Amino acid sequence: MVTNRQSSLFIPNALSLATRRPEPCSLKPAVVHSACMRVLGIDCGGKYTGYGVVEQDARGDLRHITCGAVQLNPKKPLPVRLLQIFNELRDIIERHRPDTVAIEDVFYAVNAKSALKLGQVRGVAMLAASSCGLEVAEYSPLSIKSAVVGYGKADKSQVQQMVTRLLRLPAMPEPQDASDALAIAICHLHTAATLSRQAAPKS
Repeated sequence: MVTNRQSSLFIPNALSLATRRPEPCSLKPAVVHSACMRVLGIDCGGKYTGYGVVEQDARGDLRHITCGAVQLNPKKPLPVRLLQIFNELRDIIERHRPDTVAIEDVFYAVNAKSALKLGQVRGVAMLAASSCGLEVAEYSPLSIKSAVVGYGKADKSQVQQMVTRLLRLPAMPEPQDASDALAIAICHLHTAATLSRQAAPKS
């Protein structure tokens, strides 16, 4: 199940796809626009995996493209849930054609079992991106909060409020996982812009 602020996505039947190999991800040429970069941020989770696509134009302005969350049924077997994440993330990539993908790096989990499950979700998310020929950037929670809020120990509500402000959204993104994914995308765009300025030849 996908919750989406933009439009409902076609959700492949995970059970029907489990017995066949995933087809190569065919990214069609993107529609010409003035953006410097379009990033898909992914916030991995055991129950919800948030996603958010943000675009930055030549002037450095940020624009929200879409966001939402892949909702998993905890009653289904883990391989089926992982396949669902893989298929739906690939579908999002094909629909919105990001230039790169960004995910959260080191995460905190209450126990080893939760950490293992989150690690599996992260691996599937990276595989979905890689299967579409996209590079994956990883950022620590501290880096993401610092880039978006300016304070590495900001709480989730502060991140959500700043994401809403930076993207000029009429309301805060829901669910929280979608807001976190947008924050990850914004972090990558800010980081890329900083590296670009540092690499530019000095006059």
